Amino acid sequence: MDKLRFISFASGSSGNCFFIGNAYEGILIDAGIGIRTIKKELKEIGLDFSHLLGVFITHDHFDHVKAIPPLKEKYFVPIFATLAIHQVLRHEPVPERQILQKNIPVHVKEWVITAFEVSHDGTDNVGYTIEYQGKKFTLLTDLGYVCDNAAHHISQADYLVIEANYDEEMLETGSYPAMLKARIRSNKGHLSNSDAGKFLAENMHPNLKHIYLCHLSHSNNLPELAYCTVSDLLAEQGIVVGRDVELVTLERSSPSKLYIFD
Repeated sequence: MDKLRFISFASGSSGNCFFIGNAYEGILIDAGIGIRTIKKELKEIGLDFSHLLGVFITHDHFDHVKAIPPLKEKYFVPIFATLAIHQVLRHEPVPERQILQKNIPVHVKEWVITAFEVSHDGTDNVGYTIEYQGKKFTLLTDLGYVCDNAAHHISQADYLVIEANYDEEMLETGSYPAMLKARIRSNKGHLSNSDAGKFLAENMHPNLKHIYLCHLSHSNNLPELAYCTVSDLLAEQGIVVGRDVELVTLERSSPSKLYIFD
């Protein structure tokens, strides 16, 4: 009953929401999909809003915070974010507002959650490492490059969710205007398939056995392309997907399967 569980309810520019917990409680990272959808997907795994220990926000873009108002005001779920994110979202100083400091762990019952800086063009962007029963689950979505602080957290992760947003050729030949393409490629934009694959190939470690690719672009990526690019780059370093590591691409607008870890 107390095994670590993970499910992505959605991961893309239309909305992002992830559940990390066990059979009877857990947290959400981001809540950028409809409140009814979150309620439905929680019910599918045997939970409801009363089982949520909190929502941890990565940044203030709408596809990550859409459902925050009703979660806070109607269901009284604690909202964890840095002060800068709370301020830009105009959260009132009520008990449901919990202020995080980067690199300072917070303890919520059995869970230890640490926010750490990532590079993106939102407000005070963070990733998270969640510690539970001696295991570490790290999630980074929406980042232009993997900075040293983020790399440190990845180096300790047993389970990793990391962005693989776009294929470089698809972005280059696609219909996006030049300014948007430049923004996506920038250090405060998004991580490409090859960037994610090269980083992972150069920084794999024995404890990291599960990798989930998130926030795939609808216009500039394909799940099979992200999977093959990362898999091939890992293989160049002798790391075989299916033997040495599990690699999964998360759906943009529909839930993944529920992963239950030993």
